[in-house]
Amino acid sequence: MTGILSGRVAIVTGAGRGLGREHALELARQGAMVVVNDFGTTLGGAIDPANPAHEVVAAIRAEGGQAVANGADVANFEQAGAMVQQAIDTYGRLDILVNNAGFVRDRMLVNTTEEEWDAVIRVHLKGHFAPLRHASKYWRDEAKAGRTPQARVINTTSGAGLKGSVGQASYSAAKAGITGLTLVAAHELARYGVNVNAIAPAARTRMTEDAFGETMAAPEEGFDAMNPANVSPVVAWLASAGSEVTGRVIEVEGGRVCIEEGWNHGPQVDSGARWEAAAVGAQIEQLLAQAAVPEPVYGS
Repeated sequence: MTGILSGRVAIVTGAGRGLGREHALELARQGAMVVVNDFGTTLGGAIDPANPAHEVVAAIRAEGGQAVANGADVANFEQAGAMVQQAIDTYGRLDILVNNAGFVRDRMLVNTTEEEWDAVIRVHLKGHFAPLRHASKYWRDEAKAGRTPQARVINTTSGAGLKGSVGQASYSAAKAGITGLTLVAAHELARYGVNVNAIAPAARTRMTEDAFGETMAAPEEGFDAMNPANVSPVVAWLASAGSEVTGRVIEVEGGRVCIEEGWNHGPQVDSGARWEAAAVGAQIEQLLAQAAVPEPVYGS
């Protein structure tokens, strides 16, 4: 298969369903050889013995592409390393890492259990770190050996991580952490030929159908803005050697692409000395009056 990713090797995590599945299919259509990772879990994180990764591999091969399945738990450091090694052993290299795996356990903050918090932070945040850490070491070693790669990492954050979402404290915190990880990795890995970006997709998946219901439903006719396949061409371009962008977060919804601008320094004042507690309030109130009003939290 030929396309903008011809000859490149990719890992897509959480690629058995939803966004990850569409990413894997699109990358393969664009010529990439794909390691299709899925741990095979239910929406709540329980193990599902019918791992859908094999079906995605079969679909890619049926279209003439190359793919292999992987069942690693991406938040397990050793398993994540073995997944990266599988790509290298199978196809001789690794060029692309798409971190997508995750699940939700939505609760209002006062009802969230420690186990629910830990599980969501683990799968999203550590599940991004572990594959990225192992892939980064491989790319650093390649660069030091004089084979500087044109590697690309696409992480998955969310509007919940950028603005917050009522009833999703753990998910919002994890996705915000992924944004910070993306910015740091983009800076640290640039010297090794690695570009790192994140997408904030809005699409109909198992996670969003329960959270947003009818707003994610497919239309009876016309353009289906919530089809997860709409997001994947952006991922494919970011994964290409022709993409030079790094350290950015890009929101994708239907046909809309938006560059997120994130935190920037706003109005400020410097007293030149330590503030008195009784005096600082009036100064902060003046600064707030000059500052941009934050966009509302989802669900507020």
